[in-house]
Amino acid sequence: MRSNLLIFAVAFLVAFGAGYLFFHDSDKTPATQQTTENNSAESNEETPESEDEASVPSGAEPLTTNSCIGCHAVNDAGITGGTTGPDLSDAYANVKDKHGIELDEFLQQPTSAVMSGVIAENPLSDEDREQIVEFLKKTSEK
Repeated sequence: MRSNLLIFAVAFLVAFGAGYLFFHDSDKTPATQQTTENNSAESNEETPESEDEASVPSGAEPLTTNSCIGCHAVNDAGITGGTTGPDLSDAYANVKDKHGIELDEFLQQPTSAVMSGVIAENPLSDEDREQIVEFLKKTSEK
């Protein structure tokens, strides 16, 4: 019995270690990697825009620079992002019904557990927040 327990513990540690080695960067989706690349390009003003940056609709840049599209898509605006979070196409209209506050207030102090953690770690600037709200408002009106 003791040897079985020891074998189980060793196998667990080996499997856990191997999983960490092979999958520790798996949380970086292509959209997140693209955002990192875009941020690098934006820091060098002489670098011309890449095709990916040019394909982001006007007004949606903060969604990219703040890594929102790593988890969210805005399908009605042609922004294919992550699938972890909900599609933001109707967020402007739906946030108040779902969370009881307007989108602007939600982006400052989210009432959902996941977004509370995300915003606490990476708060939006006032300018970015205003731009996101305006972009999502226009998107929901289409």
